[in-house]
Amino acid sequence: MAISQKIQQFMENASWIRKMFEEGAALRKEFGEKNVFDLSLGNPNLEPPEKFFEVFAALATQRMPGRHGYMSNAGYHETRDAVAEYLSEEHGKEIFGRHIIMTCGAGGALNVVLKTLLDPGDEVVISRPYFVEYNFYIDNYQGVSRPVKTKEDFSLDLYEIEAALSPKTRAVLINSPNNPTGRVYNKESITGLARLLENKSREFGKEIYLISDEPYNKIVYDGVTVPSILAAYRNSVLITSYSKDLSIPGERLGFIAVNPDAAPLEQLINGMIFCNRTLGFVNAPAFAQRVVQQLQGMAVDVAIYQRKRDLLCTALQKMGYRLIKPEGAFYLFPQTPINDIEFVRELQQERILTVPGNGFGSPGFFRIAYCVEDWVIEGALAGFKKLADKYFK
Repeated sequence: MAISQKIQQFMENASWIRKMFEEGAALRKEFGEKNVFDLSLGNPNLEPPEKFFEVFAALATQRMPGRHGYMSNAGYHETRDAVAEYLSEEHGKEIFGRHIIMTCGAGGALNVVLKTLLDPGDEVVISRPYFVEYNFYIDNYQGVSRPVKTKEDFSLDLYEIEAALSPKTRAVLINSPNNPTGRVYNKESITGLARLLENKSREFGKEIYLISDEPYNKIVYDGVTVPSILAAYRNSVLITSYSKDLSIPGERLGFIAVNPDAAPLEQLINGMIFCNRTLGFVNAPAFAQRVVQQLQGMAVDVAIYQRKRDLLCTALQKMGYRLIKPEGAFYLFPQTPINDIEFVRELQQERILTVPGNGFGSPGFFRIAYCVEDWVIEGALAGFKKLADKYFK
């Protein structure tokens, strides 16, 4: 075998999203682009804000020595300062550039943090459903995933989390707004989680870190806000990216913000900077850092995603699908009337591409990504209705 048995097994058991992408390509070739309704990928369909193009064009014409050269492994000082200034206002907490590490997207950031924190056998508690790559990221550094259930409405279940905590726990990893459910964990939950981790850290005589993965934190609806983990818990690390709020996932730019009150602060930051380099990222993309430096706090028009959410939720609920209306992100996670993999296969027969909940650690559900053109949602409704009539009537 050319590759390790472990990776072969991972490939066979994972990445339903990629499988749907490949099968979707075959369907499009057979039936035509407009006759396949791909709701499988979380690839933003909105263009970046106009200001992005203005800044991009202006910077592209500037010529300065070293403009595209290496920089500090943590990123440009001026970009980190701009990020810190914005975060200080957003979180009501004094944050400086030295607390920020620019990364190759949120995925790169999470790998940097986990490599910095984990020794072999250390445990990371994650709440189901979770982003499909979490198990693999944790395994990259010989860590152990400890998945726990959420409540029926996908909110955090602090009792389940408490039961999973042990002297081996190194971190709790949350994702809010959540992929795949769109749930935003409310302030009460975050405050309760912080109190729990403080108590358990004292009990075990070690620091338990709270890592919050928030690439969708500006894509929220109906006046919902994402509570600040930096304000809630001392040993917290915020991870995010510009992929979704600025609609630039291909630019691979994000950052880590280490809580200024975390312990041991300098050791944590220096470790993450070291890992940013030695994991092979070296530093985040130079040009993209220059661009986002001038775009702090900006985002695409979230009202467009909200309209798509409402269109899809209203239609599916009328058909009989059971679902929780998302508070953020651009995903819907309805229940399936039969085995989720079988149901997704039946949808595929209607040329509708979705992802089974099994890939997110939650069988019995399926994920719909509505960051697509309206015609894709509208075109898929007939197929959803056909299966609803089959199973719900």
